Parts: sequence; C-alpha cells; structure tokens
Amino acid sequence: MFAVVNIAGQQFKVFENNTYYVPRLSKDTDKNIIFKEVLILSDDKNIKVGNPLVKGAKVTAKVLEHLKDDKVIVFKKKRRKGYRIFKGHRQQLTKIEVTKIG
Repeated sequence: MFAVVNIAGQQFKVFENNTYYVPRLSKDTDKNIIFKEVLILSDDKNIKVGNPLVKGAKVTAKVLEHLKDDKVIVFKKKRRKGYRIFKGHRQQLTKIEVTKIG
C-alpha cells in the first residue's frame, strides 16, 4: 500500500513504516502529524486518483527529528577580473516515519 502526498509543496510517494526526509515542519519531535493532501491512494488491488485530492484519505506520520542536510557549496568566478564569491547553504529537514495510510 502506498500514497502520494503533498508535504510542504512537494510530492512524496510514501509507504507504511518507512522513514523520509521532508522540508522542515513546525511540529515538535515525537508528535504525530496528519497529512490530508493525498493525491493518489493505492492498496494491493485498487488505485484511487484524486481530482485533485482523494476524499477522506489521510496519512499519519510521526516526527522523529529535525536536522540539517549536507552543505551545498556555491562558487562563482570570472577569470582575470578578480571576481570570486564563495557561499554555502544547508537545507533544514525533518525526518518522519509514516505510521498509517488510510
């Protein structure tokens, strides 16, 4: 059984009892969160496609921790001009575990 869920503007294909890294959510750790924006819901036999959402479907997940992703380095240079810019960025993430799809 899987579902395609809209989490913070991004779509994720989720399965039960799996962990996922999603953009930072405002819930505290060890709290449950319910996602009601389910786009596709599938069990072993049937697939329900929403228009745009599947009515009555929801995905329950548990927030495990908040963390930062690996650093992405941005380096710009124009040769012979003395122009060099070095910047870095770390994306804020939340690790969740999907507990129930229904």
